[in-house]
Amino acid sequence: MSRNDSKYFSTTKKGEIPELKEELNSQYKDKRKDAVKKVIAAMTVGKDVSSLFTDVVNCMQTENLELKKLVYLYLINYAKSQPDLAILAVNTFVKDSQDPNPLIRALAVRTMGCIRVDKITEYLCDPLQRCLKDDDPYVRKTAAICVAKLYDINAELVEDRGFLESLKDLISDNNPMVVANAVAALAEIQDNSSRPIFELTSTTLTKLLTALNECTEWGQVFILDALSRYKAADAREAENIVERVTPRLQHANCAVVLSSVKMILQQMELITSTDVVRNLCKKMAPPLVTLLSAEPEIQYVALRNINLIVQRRPTILAHEIKVFFCKYNDPIYVKMEKLEIMIKLASDRNIDQVLLEFKEYATEVDVDFVRKAVRAIGRCAIKLERAAERCISVLLELIKIKVNYVVQEAIIVIKDIFRRYPNTYESIIATLCENLDTLDEPEAKASMIWIIGEYAERIDNADELLESFLENFPEEPAQVQLQLLTATVKLFLKKPTEGPQQMIQVVLNNATAETDNPDLRDRAYIYWRLLSTDPEAAKDVVLAEKPVITDDSNQLDTSLLDELLVNIATLSSVYHKPPDAFVTRTHSLAQRTEDGDYPEGDEIGYSESPANPANGATSPPSSSYSVPASVAPASPPPSALVPDLLGDLMGMDDSVVPLDQPTSPARPALPIVLPASTGQGLQISAQLTRQDGQIFYSMLFENNTQVPLDGFMIQFNKNTFGLAAAGPLQVPQLQPGTSTRTFLPMVLFQNMSQGPPSSLLQVAVKNNQQPVWYFNDKFSFHVLFTEDGKMERSTFLETWRSLPDSNEVSRDFPDIVVGGVDVTLDLLAASNVFFIAKRKNANQDVFYFSAKIPRGTPLLVELTTVVGNPGVKCAIKTPSPEMSTFFFEAIETLLRS
Repeated sequence: MSRNDSKYFSTTKKGEIPELKEELNSQYKDKRKDAVKKVIAAMTVGKDVSSLFTDVVNCMQTENLELKKLVYLYLINYAKSQPDLAILAVNTFVKDSQDPNPLIRALAVRTMGCIRVDKITEYLCDPLQRCLKDDDPYVRKTAAICVAKLYDINAELVEDRGFLESLKDLISDNNPMVVANAVAALAEIQDNSSRPIFELTSTTLTKLLTALNECTEWGQVFILDALSRYKAADAREAENIVERVTPRLQHANCAVVLSSVKMILQQMELITSTDVVRNLCKKMAPPLVTLLSAEPEIQYVALRNINLIVQRRPTILAHEIKVFFCKYNDPIYVKMEKLEIMIKLASDRNIDQVLLEFKEYATEVDVDFVRKAVRAIGRCAIKLERAAERCISVLLELIKIKVNYVVQEAIIVIKDIFRRYPNTYESIIATLCENLDTLDEPEAKASMIWIIGEYAERIDNADELLESFLENFPEEPAQVQLQLLTATVKLFLKKPTEGPQQMIQVVLNNATAETDNPDLRDRAYIYWRLLSTDPEAAKDVVLAEKPVITDDSNQLDTSLLDELLVNIATLSSVYHKPPDAFVTRTHSLAQRTEDGDYPEGDEIGYSESPANPANGATSPPSSSYSVPASVAPASPPPSALVPDLLGDLMGMDDSVVPLDQPTSPARPALPIVLPASTGQGLQISAQLTRQDGQIFYSMLFENNTQVPLDGFMIQFNKNTFGLAAAGPLQVPQLQPGTSTRTFLPMVLFQNMSQGPPSSLLQVAVKNNQQPVWYFNDKFSFHVLFTEDGKMERSTFLETWRSLPDSNEVSRDFPDIVVGGVDVTLDLLAASNVFFIAKRKNANQDVFYFSAKIPRGTPLLVELTTVVGNPGVKCAIKTPSPEMSTFFFEAIETLLRS
């Protein structure tokens, strides 16, 4: 369409379809052309104009190329919904594929390939066969891509009609663009096939290298990607290939440069001459450096790829570290990547320059960047032993500026330095102890507590320092509590005086009787038993010499690195994940053959979805059910991919299975609330869940005793929301060595407790053979979020303004990364936390959400983050600020899931 065609989008007539129908059947060509443009305009803005299918198809019989393109566009869009009428266009397609004009011939074949209708596919074969041997290269290159599309629709038809052989013949074509498209089509078909289809030989290799110099930039990318899969016979052949590809490093297109680098890196593995390898490394450095002068988005992609390259061959950019120094106007995501690469390239020769840069970065305004810079100094100290003292000097200078988050990050990395160089730099502990009052982040507190406990014998007032942390022991995060417990035990073992004795008694009592964290409780019991039975053994365990750490936190596993280097210049190299981790191969459902066997599912393409999809369990029934093991249907073989339709239909999510059989991986494991060791062989796992607007208590009972168990009953103590069972617990007789899973419907506001809100459920379970068992279960508040929690933007804004500022509470989650916006929004929406709006604040994204708990209490959430980088700030405003802690836990649980 031309720039004046915008008028076709502006019509608002109510009787539009009948008028368009009349115009499409006009005897005047111009009127028909304008009518088709109006139809395309209506289709573009989402109106249903499928009723005009026959009338539009009638306009195909024209010599006007523009009109023909518009009609073909309409056909591609509506042929799937009108397959029977689409057959009407077949004769015109076949006729157009023999038109004297090569543009029309190519257009006909391209359109037929885009219409994914089986009935049309049958008619496509003959025209496609002719076009693959057409005299015009434009038609041939279009037909090559069409073969790949046809293979995606009907692979068997492509193989039977010999299209694959025709495609391979096109690799010898004298037109480089035809060669490039043939290579692209064969590569696509190979990706979707389980057997070898496109295998490079030395003859094919020569043809591709010849075409490489003459085809377009994207054709070069296709050919280079194909060449990177070729395994050279020996070092000499590898050198010859690299010599032919090296000029591509000077190309203006970034994709061509990265594909060339990938190909050269693959062949370098076979080259034995160190001089050749050294020269190649020198040649690859300038083009990679040039990529860093492009737009920020291209810089980021280049940096992610460079990160992989320097892990395999750091010498390529060893002398170019200055190009990775951060500029003041670099986006945060570029700065973070540059930091990572600077750490990897840091050496004894350039460490002084690097430390000056890091020190400068530590005074920036972006908190996340500052933290990463401080942590980078520590990682350099761990990596380079000779430079460790200089790194520590810089850290101490940064501590003196008394910026809270800088001090805390410095303490975290100094703890790691102490682990790396024991008994070397302990003289700085006094400086660290001066900053105890500024610590408010869990990781920094835990690091400082570890230092105090580890070097208690060198710190005169170690007991006083630890006691200052112990005052708030019950309120501290689990990470801090665990370190406090261990540090207090270390202090007691090193200084068994009266003060530490009292401290250890208080800590052990808090960690065993006053906590619901099983890790903390179990560790406390182990320490208690060790100290009471054999203090010397406790010393050997707790004060044992620790292994020296290394900085491998950001080094990839060798096998993973090999796979990622093969995928340079693809999404895989940006995500630093293998393709299978974020793109899953889809299989067609197996069809039963005549002899009753299931054939193997053909791989028919890719569907872009998470590698670990969410459990698609059906909604549980209104009461609990169980299926005895004797009548439970046998599970189908994995290759059959047959869903359990009977179970889904009846809602029977519970089944009794022998304990030695593997459970279905699709069903999430429940946390254990009553271990078998406590329940005399009865083990109970349970979790509060929400499905289809109803709260259930999902429970798994496992009988590890020698006798059958029956007569199960359950009772819930008073709790904040009055959660209680909606009916009796229905569990069949449980034979020894079997388990059963059940859903217990729950109701709210039945038996409410007074006092401060709590997320703890106190539960009692009994059966006819055992005493009553009591256990605590801490649930996440997100199961209480109701389905009617979505607000209009205006309502959200009014509610936010109407609540006093004192009701707003915020909390930082420094290690949480929001990887993908859409995935995160869908995840929160699935738990009834609804997206309201989004805005930009400097380089950060700010998201607003609403939720609601029973009895209409609204929850307003503001999340601030840089997408793809660690660190999320969460602000919550609610009429019930006393519940903010539980709301934060719920949001954190969802963001981490």
